[in-house]
Parts: sequence; structure tokens; C-alpha cells
Amino acid sequence: MLKTLRTNDTALMILFSLIVLAGPLILAPFGAGYPDLMQRFAIYGIFAIGFNILFGLTGYLSFGHAAFLGVGSYSAVWMLKLLSINIVPAIIFAVVVSGLFALLIGYISLRRSGIYFSILTLAFAQMSFNLAYSVLTPITNGENGLQVELDDPRILDSATGPGQLPVPSLFGMDMSSTSVVHFLGMDLQFNVGFYVSALILIAVFYLSLRIFRSPFGMILRAIKSNQTRLNYTGFNSRPYTLTAFVISGMYAGLAGALLVCMDPLAGPERMQWTASGEVVLMTILGGAGTLVGPVLGAGMIKYFENIFSRMNDVMVHDWFSALPGWLNDVLTNVISPFLGSGWQMSLGLIFMLVVIFLPGGLVEGANRIMNRVQRPSKSGPVSGPVDRTTTANSKES
Repeated sequence: MLKTLRTNDTALMILFSLIVLAGPLILAPFGAGYPDLMQRFAIYGIFAIGFNILFGLTGYLSFGHAAFLGVGSYSAVWMLKLLSINIVPAIIFAVVVSGLFALLIGYISLRRSGIYFSILTLAFAQMSFNLAYSVLTPITNGENGLQVELDDPRILDSATGPGQLPVPSLFGMDMSSTSVVHFLGMDLQFNVGFYVSALILIAVFYLSLRIFRSPFGMILRAIKSNQTRLNYTGFNSRPYTLTAFVISGMYAGLAGALLVCMDPLAGPERMQWTASGEVVLMTILGGAGTLVGPVLGAGMIKYFENIFSRMNDVMVHDWFSALPGWLNDVLTNVISPFLGSGWQMSLGLIFMLVVIFLPGGLVEGANRIMNRVQRPSKSGPVSGPVDRTTTANSKES
């Protein structure tokens, strides 16, 4: 049983790593292979994986995770300004500060559960947003945002050239540097920032996998199943939920730091309630409680935001140019409101369909397809007993 479980986990890790690293090649035909969008796929995938550790395993729905995303961003910018333009100290500091901030908020919020917990986290996030926007302006620079400037001390870096604004780097490698490779008639862009984010995504996915498979993860599932019954046995579940909350907050801080590494600017808008709602949508759309679901959900939402939002009436009209004029006009008028500035209507429609027909998210849909493909014919011989461990493992993935 354990051997089968380990084999499936190894195959999952290998497949996940290959898909992530080959992302620019896979998504290039869909217009999503450019570095900026690929990097956002990876960063928000990290954000969603961390949120899934809290919501997917314990069932605690937080509406305040944007606070940790913003704290991680501000912490990273301050490290880039004060210590070094190298992203390593910025990432470490952002994760530590976000973890401490999550410890404080979690210690208070986890005294309640259900909707009261969700409202408490939302309140803390809005307080953080207002502090960053107007109260703590010496630290956050208010609505203008905090960014790297020429006269920053950067005590560990050598002086840059006159008028040369430094960019985030990894041991001298510019995070924004891109090389173009011509492959199969396509110009593929290989960006340092994306591959750094991709490797971190693979690492945190592996950490999430180990949490899911650990006794700690089993306790979190028991809390989600029936926390009241668990408490009646004399088991104190609060340290476990608090640990999950802190780990989730550290993931969010890591994502915020990587956003700064892509663009060294942190603003209060990253702490708005809409950012917290977005990660909830990512997790539910992909499949809460699954391993790869949050990454799929993050990729879909960011694809819609960056690709569908740029489409206009002219593009839609060209899609149906082979049809008669009147039919072309009808289809254009019907589809256009769901594209461009109305891309969120398309996303909302898809989200409604997923929630109604696929409560387990996109992963449930993929599992249904795989079950149909692998289902033996009724007249065929039965090969043997079903390995329930393998089945459960595939559903969780």
C-alpha cells in the first residue's frame, strides 16, 4: 500500500515538474507563453497552494489572505532597498515576516470557527489595507506604493552607475532578462524570473504533497471532517489549525515577495478584499483539498484576466468571417460582452457551471474523464480487486 502511494507521488511530482518547466512551450500556441504571464501563473499558483493547505485540509475559509500577500511584498521591497538587490534576502525576510503576522492574526481569529472566522480574517485584511493606505505611509508610501529608488542604501551591494536604477537579480542574473529561442516555427521566450518562480513552485508543491501525506495532514483532515467530535475526545486541535494558518500565510508572503522580484513595487491594492476573494475562486475552481487543483484554478483565472480581457469586437468579428454577414453580426453581439472589459462575466459563468456540475472543481472533471477512459467493458473479465489506496490517491491529485 505504502509502496503504491510513494510510486504515485513520485510520478505526480515528475509529471508536475515537467509540465511547469515546459510551460512556455505548452502554452505558446494559446498565446500565453510570454514571460510576464507565465511568471504570474507560477506566483499565483504558489499563493493558491498555500491557501489550499488551510481551506482544503481544515475547512477554515479565510477572506483575509491578501494581507499576507501585501506584507510579503512590502517586506521584500524593504530588503531590496536596505540590504541588497539580490532577491534571496528579500524572499527569506518576506516569508518570516508574513509567518509572524499570520501567527498574530491566526491566534486571534482561530478562537472562532465558521463564518465568524471568515469575517474576522476579512476584518484584519481590511485593517491592514487601511493601515498601508493611509496610516503607515512612512513605511508603505501610501497610495503611491513602495518601490526601489536610486538613493537607497543597499549596504551589501556595490554602487551602480549614475542614473542607473537597479533591478532585482539572483546572484547577478537579472530577473527580467529574456532570451528568445526559435523552435518549431515559434519564438519561445525563456525568462530568468519565470524559471526561478517555476522552481520555487515545484519546491512548495512538493512541500504541500508531504503535508498532505503526513500525520499532520491526516489530523487536519480530521478537523475538517468533525472538529467538535475531535475536541470531545480531549484532543486539542488549535495548535494544528494555527500551524496550518501560519504555513498558509508564509506561502502567501512568498508569493508577494516573488511579485516584487518581477516588478519591485508594492502597493496597498494587494491587500484589498478582492485579492482575497480571487485566491478563494482559484482554489474552488481547481478543486479544494486536491494537490494540483489550486494551480489549475490560478492558471485559468490569470489566463482569463490577461488573454480574454484583451479581446475586442474586431477580433470576434474575424473569428466568424467565413459565416454570412448577418450571422456574423449576431454572434459578435452575443459573445463580445463576455470579452474585453467583460471578461469577468465569462469567468463568473464558468465558475457557476463548475460549482453546479463539478463541485470538486476541474480535478473532479479530469477524474471523471479518466474513469470513463479506463473503465473496463461490462463483458470483459475482471482483472482483480480494486486498489482503493490508488483510487483515493488519484482523486486527491
